[in-house]
Amino acid sequence: MNSFSYVRVSDVESALREGGAAGSRFLGAGTNLLDLMKGGVEQPRRLIDVTRLPLAAIEELPDGGLRIGAMAANSDAANHQLVRARYPLLSQALLAGASPQLRNMATVGGNLLQRTRCYYFYDTAFGACNKRNPGSGCAALEGYNRIHAILGASPSCIAVHPSDMAVALAALDATVRVHGPQGERAIPMREFHRLPGDTPQRDTNLEHGELITAVDLPASQFTKAHYLKLRDRASYAFALVSVAAALDMQGNRVRGARIALGGVAHKPWRATQAEALLIGSSLSTDLLRKAAAAAVEGAKPYRDNAFKVELAQRAIVRALQTAGGMA
Repeated sequence: MNSFSYVRVSDVESALREGGAAGSRFLGAGTNLLDLMKGGVEQPRRLIDVTRLPLAAIEELPDGGLRIGAMAANSDAANHQLVRARYPLLSQALLAGASPQLRNMATVGGNLLQRTRCYYFYDTAFGACNKRNPGSGCAALEGYNRIHAILGASPSCIAVHPSDMAVALAALDATVRVHGPQGERAIPMREFHRLPGDTPQRDTNLEHGELITAVDLPASQFTKAHYLKLRDRASYAFALVSVAAALDMQGNRVRGARIALGGVAHKPWRATQAEALLIGSSLSTDLLRKAAAAAVEGAKPYRDNAFKVELAQRAIVRALQTAGGMA
């Protein structure tokens, strides 16, 4: 681990002032950042401890939505009465992530910023990783790529985003609130994370020195929901494929649908074509299969992960069947 300086702040203004310096990183629970520092992947020169910021509240918004503070623990968010009642999809996704011990420590803001678990990104013995060392290449392209992307990848990077929570937030049209040197702004969740393109070292559209302060959820009618996570073992494993599925039903017909995928792309993947196919129709297995096929249209698998194309389709069908009461 490289040497670094450390400062603790107690208000947002101090955090922004300290965090604007070159080489600075905000430190919350550190459940991902500290691991990356120990492995030499991340080498910040200055850590700004934001754990004392008053950003842990979970509050109802005037329009019926919900604001979750960036410092709220994942476990607190998952088990909050309003989250469980109004946004069961988010609660399920949070509880599917990591272990109880990590959920008790990890924060909502930190969850959004966690980095890929690509083997080649984590192991500095592999020099070729454009995410870690821009311009060096992507070892996963010709290496072992079982866990890698089938959608939205580029020749520069085929890593996937690891968060479960972010997949549910993408499906629920959440907004990420940030403060920075230029003031406050709101970033739609679908625009918060980036596809790799030729700059895979940038995971998000945050600018340097910007601090996540909260996540806003709009009022939602999507109480028929299911988060399905498929992984190699039952606990403490990242998704090979995950599906956040939610339905708004009017009788037997679908009035609204939300589908987002995890484990298949560099960011949570919103399946808008699949959603459009469902709206106005009655649920049937044939319809769900058509929607699932639309969700993976254009998929580009690699040598070891071609199974994800069919796995994603089966997972979408199963998640929607469960959400719609068909399973």
